[in-house]
Amino acid sequence: MDRRRLLTLALGAPVTLRLMASPSLVLAADARKAEAPSAAKPSSRPANRSRARLVMLDPGHGGADPGAIGLHGTQEKDVTLDIAREVARVLADRHRVTARLTRNGDRFLALDERVDVARKAGADLFVSIHADSAPTAAARGLSAYTLSTRASDGFASRLAQQENRADRFGGRDSRPGRQVVKDILRDLTARHTRNASLVAKQTLVRGAGKDLRLLDNPMRSANFAVLKAPDVPSLLVETGFLSNPQDEELLRTPDARRRIARVLAREIAAVLSHRQFA
Repeated sequence: MDRRRLLTLALGAPVTLRLMASPSLVLAADARKAEAPSAAKPSSRPANRSRARLVMLDPGHGGADPGAIGLHGTQEKDVTLDIAREVARVLADRHRVTARLTRNGDRFLALDERVDVARKAGADLFVSIHADSAPTAAARGLSAYTLSTRASDGFASRLAQQENRADRFGGRDSRPGRQVVKDILRDLTARHTRNASLVAKQTLVRGAGKDLRLLDNPMRSANFAVLKAPDVPSLLVETGFLSNPQDEELLRTPDARRRIARVLAREIAAVLSHRQFA
């Protein structure tokens, strides 16, 4: 059964029934409904594995939120949008992968809105693109992050705390967490999402490292709010850090941004070919 259908059925069931029924009974009941012709509903995902894949690219920051600003005035929101647009173009032209952007202009989007856009579109993969200010000025190079309630290290933890404050530019706080029972039922799909996210991170970083400079320890994890979709594998990619003079010089150059975008597009296509995304 499609993981999004399973999630919808679990979250939509009456709370009392969800609390009383064991997971095996819930799954068995759902399976019987799926088999009954009168109750069958069209799947949101075609069964054909050769179907077109959808990647949701999320250019970090935007609008009133400039993101990091380099010593030469380079704004992160401009860098991320330019790279995301080029990634989308290359994915379509060279890899026959459909890509959409959470924002295609200079506008503010709250963190939960970015997640919702990916979920409503039924994205196969969500990639949030950034060029932040690092906790240390010496840090430079590409890195990728997946969601974890416990950060892999202090560097990733501080980066997540910084990113999670982005909503203040829109005069709002992040949406409160779901009820405990929904979190439990949501975990029926979370394992697949976590595993696919890890595969995406490893594949992208290892492939990109053949052509681009990587941050020391380039695969990390932390509690990033923008990565919290329970049913869409998600990762955050730092294309470099505008707090580093060499990275800023690179990221402010159109040719260098296009090169980064081509590498990212190539590795995103490689991610989607992995059996975790079949």
